[in-house]
Amino acid sequence: MEKQKVISKGQKAIPEGYMTVGEVAKKMDVTVRTLQHYDREGLLSPSAVSEGGRRLYTDRDIVKLHQILSLKHLGFSLDDIKNRLIPLDTPSEVAGVLSEQAAALRRKIDSLSDSLKDLELLREEVLNMQTVDFKKYADIIVNLQMDNEFYWLIKHFDDEMLDHIRTRFDKDSGQAFMDTFLNLQEEALRLKKANVPADSSEGQQFAKAYWEMITEFTGGDMSMLPRLMELGQFDGADSDWKNKQADAGAYVGQVLEVYFSRLGINPFQEDAK
Repeated sequence: MEKQKVISKGQKAIPEGYMTVGEVAKKMDVTVRTLQHYDREGLLSPSAVSEGGRRLYTDRDIVKLHQILSLKHLGFSLDDIKNRLIPLDTPSEVAGVLSEQAAALRRKIDSLSDSLKDLELLREEVLNMQTVDFKKYADIIVNLQMDNEFYWLIKHFDDEMLDHIRTRFDKDSGQAFMDTFLNLQEEALRLKKANVPADSSEGQQFAKAYWEMITEFTGGDMSMLPRLMELGQFDGADSDWKNKQADAGAYVGQVLEVYFSRLGINPFQEDAK
């Protein structure tokens, strides 16, 4: 980078071929503060400084500024431009850095697309809820980030249920529980369709797995049990979801009845006490 030159004393007018910082800012549609920042960062220093301390630029500076602004438009940071791009000597090196930047921008585009989709879905849920509840909004956003297609169930849970879920599960364990629940629901539908008897070995193995899943959810708090058993039967719930839950629930009820009978317990009755 060229050293700054001082215009000779007594020369008040701007010499031919030089421009003030204000003129450059106007010409290139940037702010004076931006140019001052580039100077401080050592990215674009003026070619000269007048006796009065005014920064003076040349056409060569304009060309360099154009390059900086163009690279910034591609998403490069000032540090990237100064320390990674400008020192490069070969086209292949420049092409490599450009490829890295392209990949970073693709990741950013994907992330922004996901955020836009989540915003639109959250907006629908907010309107459906007809109330302001930022705790539920946060839970919905977390489930959207997890790609949980049943994020809409959140709005039907009361505060006690949501507080219980927040206490019992983090993001990873919550996703694992939801996967288990959905897999068991599908298994219930399969067994029902295959007419597998509730008191058969296969039916009771399923009942044991289902009850273990419920016990994991409740953590021993049986007051949560009725809410969990009603999952999906909310007013306004998707009809396909409700139908699947009803079919699965019918089989689950049968196998659990046999399961509890053989164990000699009635968890619903215990909860009522």
